[in-house]
Amino acid sequence: MTTSSPVSVISNRLHCIDDAVPLTLSVIIPFYNEASVITECHERLIAVLNTIKGHCEIIYVDDGSTDGSRQLVEQFSEDNVSLRYIGLSRNFGKEAAMSAGLEYAQGSAVILLDADLQDPPELIPSMLDKWQEGYDVVNMQRIKRQGETWVKRFSAKCFYKVLNALSDIDVPSNVGDFRLLSREVVLHINQMPERNRYMKGIFSWPGFNQTTLPFVRDARFSGETKWNYVKLFGLAVDGITSFSIKPLRIATILGCAIALWAFIYGMVIIIKTMIFSEVVSGYPSMMVVQLALGGIQLLCMGVMGEYIGRIFIEAKHRPLYLIQTVIDQPAVQAAQIYEKSA
Repeated sequence: MTTSSPVSVISNRLHCIDDAVPLTLSVIIPFYNEASVITECHERLIAVLNTIKGHCEIIYVDDGSTDGSRQLVEQFSEDNVSLRYIGLSRNFGKEAAMSAGLEYAQGSAVILLDADLQDPPELIPSMLDKWQEGYDVVNMQRIKRQGETWVKRFSAKCFYKVLNALSDIDVPSNVGDFRLLSREVVLHINQMPERNRYMKGIFSWPGFNQTTLPFVRDARFSGETKWNYVKLFGLAVDGITSFSIKPLRIATILGCAIALWAFIYGMVIIIKTMIFSEVVSGYPSMMVVQLALGGIQLLCMGVMGEYIGRIFIEAKHRPLYLIQTVIDQPAVQAAQIYEKSA
């Protein structure tokens, strides 16, 4: 049965009942224009899920694709695994797509997986082993990032250091969206009301029992990444401002330090002029100081603007996403079990 959602469901073209069969695992795959890889991703994932005991489901969240990815996903059909297709009304971004998948996931364990196959589905059994040991969150840490430039690897390393230095929570370094969450953690995440979502921080915020598994991240199977450096910079700003007010405090401290320095420097000039009769000079140096102060002021205003902008977005209370289509395809074996129980 399709679960209720806080957003509008415009069309539900295939509505099937398979709630009678408890779900062990939900795998959420958000995608946007991944026609060149989505079929390979599905086949590899199904091969892994067929080895897992218990009922599994795959939730494909289409973030407004325009390249035929949707048509490919709608053609998928499996005997042992339930499939669910969620089509958003437009491209809302990956954070919103993952949130939509978490709202619909019903498994006792939930795994988020990118469609580009950089995160190998073959690691899912190891993640489930840790979950069965009692861990609520299984973080997958990238010890090697194949197919990425040294600039991107270096910038990512610097970002995690800055984020953890400023953030009030500990965000695991080099851990992306690929991770396992227990049902309890997912329920808490779904209750978070914020519209400005940095999911890596949201995944870390609940806490609970966590463990980390290292793995080598593969290069993209096909296609090109949707994340350019501009988008990555915006995501980094979202991560810092969503989980810390330290940038505002740094701006305050910086302002106080500059004001104190200006007062001391002014007193030195007065003393040198009145006592030692020195002529005040140094027009170029004063221009440099003024330009530096102007740059710092604009930087502080920009920091405040980032927080004010987030307040503005939150105050509008718009939904995080809109769903246009939901299609359920229950597993054949699950349907047979339900018919026998009925």
